[in-house]
Amino acid sequence: MAGVLQSDDEGYDTSPLRYHGDVDAMPGLLDFAVNVQGSAPPPWLRDRLAATLDGLARYPSAAHDAAARAAVARRHARSPDEVLVLAGSAEGFALLPALRPRRPVVVHPGFTEPEAALRGAGLDVTRVHTDEATGHRLDPGAVPGDADLVVIGNPTNPTGVLHPAAAIRALARPGRVLVVDEAFADALPGEPESLAGECALPGLLVLRSLTKTWALAGLRAGYALGAPDLIARLAAPRPQWPVGTIALEAVLACSEPAAVAEAERAAHALIAARAAQAAALAAVVGVTVLPGQAPYLLLRLPDGHGARVRGELRAAGIAVRRGDTFPGLGPDHLRVAVRPPEQVARLVDALSTALSPVLHEIEVPA
Repeated sequence: MAGVLQSDDEGYDTSPLRYHGDVDAMPGLLDFAVNVQGSAPPPWLRDRLAATLDGLARYPSAAHDAAARAAVARRHARSPDEVLVLAGSAEGFALLPALRPRRPVVVHPGFTEPEAALRGAGLDVTRVHTDEATGHRLDPGAVPGDADLVVIGNPTNPTGVLHPAAAIRALARPGRVLVVDEAFADALPGEPESLAGECALPGLLVLRSLTKTWALAGLRAGYALGAPDLIARLAAPRPQWPVGTIALEAVLACSEPAAVAEAERAAHALIAARAAQAAALAAVVGVTVLPGQAPYLLLRLPDGHGARVRGELRAAGIAVRRGDTFPGLGPDHLRVAVRPPEQVARLVDALSTALSPVLHEIEVPA
């Protein structure tokens, strides 16, 4: 499935594991493909980041990195030496080969960058698939006992499933690194099932992103949480000054109490919007909305018609995230981000129009 890395005419890597929603969300389309909330950071954050511009003639400082790590540590009740500031959580996945796993396992369907990074380093990756029939729930017993690195998302992208923290803890054992991708954890009120504050679990490495909630995808800002020795191993191959001044300030600013409280309020609004969007989409005949809790929804369309419907949506000016590049999903799966009601109405209308001839062909009763 990983295939040979390829590029399209615009330079995008089009191999399945390197395919992401930004490829679907071309300029001019109504964007349901990318899970970033909002079109720009809030004004207070923009002002804070802009204030760093006059210092860009200087290299990023160790003091600034230390301040960012301290802010993250306070936010999660950890020690600063358990924090590694990253150029987006994707950098954390790119660093996984530095841990030198011999038997890496990735739970799918899930974010594909971890597997892409591991395969790119010449490692054989074992896939463990969750099943739609069981709500894509994690079965810890399905993970091979000799796996020395296991990667799982929580909530998982693209299924939106939130696994119980106890099920994820069951994956931990001596000699194994357990990587939990919590890129969307702050989009859920109270951050349920998060392991970000877990300090005692052996081998636990939690990756967090700030780009979704704070509309910072173009900046690349995130962090890793883990035991100091694990953090040191992960950071070993990094170049000097791996995170720029503006990204360091973003991590610091978004980890402060006022920002965390703002993110919590946004999460409450988002979960309500998700419920309304799920109900509106479920009312479209031919659309199955799969269970989940994240700021996106996984849809299943009638068998064999997903690519056609996706093309019709694109012709109508709407971008959705194709599902068939996620291992374990197929062309009849689509992922859509949670969006404001007026945009959801456009998607519902376009889906209904696109599915009407399909339903007539397969005689699905209205």
